[in-house]
Amino acid sequence: MSNRVAFVTGGGSGIGQGICVALGVAGFRVAVADLNVEAATATAQGITDAGGTAIPVSANVTDTASVKAGVAAVEAEFGPIEIVVNCAGWDDFMPFVDTTEEFWDRILDLNFKGALRVTHAIVPGMMERGWGRIINIGSDAGRVGSSLEAVYSGAKGGIIAFTKTLAREVAKSGVTANTVCPGPTDTPALRKFADNSGEDADKVLAGMTRGVPMRRLAQPSDVAAAVVFFAGDQTGYITGQTLSVSGGLTMA
Repeated sequence: MSNRVAFVTGGGSGIGQGICVALGVAGFRVAVADLNVEAATATAQGITDAGGTAIPVSANVTDTASVKAGVAAVEAEFGPIEIVVNCAGWDDFMPFVDTTEEFWDRILDLNFKGALRVTHAIVPGMMERGWGRIINIGSDAGRVGSSLEAVYSGAKGGIIAFTKTLAREVAKSGVTANTVCPGPTDTPALRKFADNSGEDADKVLAGMTRGVPMRRLAQPSDVAAAVVFFAGDQTGYITGQTLSVSGGLTMA
């Protein structure tokens, strides 16, 4: 069991919520950071009710001042942040030729620059203290591409490259940086996409499932298990790695 402090963006729902819950079970003190404070509060309360330690944090990863305020609030409550998980993200499905620059900016600001802002605010303290774990949530879309997700795939490919380079820069400071890449994961966001696809939602999800060798979609807890692994004290010699959690959809 760990008593270290973990800061998780996008922790109010979906994969981020699963990560927060798993870290709480493992004994981490969890800062559930989300733009949706109500969702973050519910997640934190669930962890507390289960015997863990967690607090909700208001954080908009597209706003540097909001990120810095969220980090300061956590450090005032829990002390230095030792693990950061960049999970906040958003996407919409459409052919690249139908996208606009406004769409590009929104995708990149949230999915790529959001991780940069959070990491930039937290990592200097990790380096000073000589210990830290940076875990960025990428996507298999960033490894192999994904139809109707060209800009998102590019952002997640950027996350993978950024994490590898950061891992090299901070390695001598006792800080690791790794990427976890989920495949299709059963979350409210995925089900909303299926419902809005113009087709039968069950058929859309069944088609995704058929593409996975294990013949099921991931659950947030599946992704969370990889994050808990990378967050542990025992993984100090593993850095710059990209791990797919996709039921065999991507093998590399």
